[in-house]
Amino acid sequence: MPDKPTAITNPWSHLRQLTPARIALGRAGTSLPTDAQLDFQFAHAQARDAVHLSLDTEELAHQLQDKGFRTLQLRSAAADRYIYLQRPDLGRRLDEPSAEQLTDHTTEHAKGYDLAIVIADGLSALAVQRHALPLLQRIEEQIEKDGWSLAPISLVQQGRVALGDEVGERLKAKMVVMLVGERPGLSSPDSLGLYFTYDPKVGRTDADRNCISNIRLEGLSYNLAAHRLIHLMREACRRQLSGVTLKDEAEVLSLEDDSPKASNFLLD
Repeated sequence: MPDKPTAITNPWSHLRQLTPARIALGRAGTSLPTDAQLDFQFAHAQARDAVHLSLDTEELAHQLQDKGFRTLQLRSAAADRYIYLQRPDLGRRLDEPSAEQLTDHTTEHAKGYDLAIVIADGLSALAVQRHALPLLQRIEEQIEKDGWSLAPISLVQQGRVALGDEVGERLKAKMVVMLVGERPGLSSPDSLGLYFTYDPKVGRTDADRNCISNIRLEGLSYNLAAHRLIHLMREACRRQLSGVTLKDEAEVLSLEDDSPKASNFLLD
């Protein structure tokens, strides 16, 4: 009987220590080694689970309230997860009860707010469960220092990025920040995205927003994400705009003490 093919190590395998990308996996005959194939299938299953996982807004609301945040629980026009995945447009607007809830709240707070923060499951509720609260706590520290008024945190089930503009407009907020679970990848099922818009209104496009992505323990740190966001917010208030005309020129935080360095990696 012929010998079974054995796994052949790729000579570039040491480069795998520098990236989560699937490179230098080796081979067994003309196929992948068993370990690499099983690892791929496991990562694919994690990504699928992240997409279909539901966000427990009740539990998240309790966690936020324990930290001193006020909350509003809302829903998009997508009635369930299946419809949400099939109809992206329904995830971009509120359902009628949620819209009425914000109208009633605005009646009691006619002055409006400087900032509204919206948290939605997006395409990874896992990312929201893991990273939304610790990121929010770091953002709040800077909000208090700058003296901005903060609306109750809006928790949205089956929400997409553009829905933040409707929430911000209905709350009469000068700015809106949307925290949303990003589309899972095979190396990052729990990546959180942050979208910032100045003067939010229904009909805003992606060109009117600034995005800070890959917020997670293995990606962009909470401190650095909050630092970049606050810089964008300050510049947006000064220039009264956001989006493609507002660049992220925040100074880089050092890993040791979180103090700004003099250089900017985007300009170097």
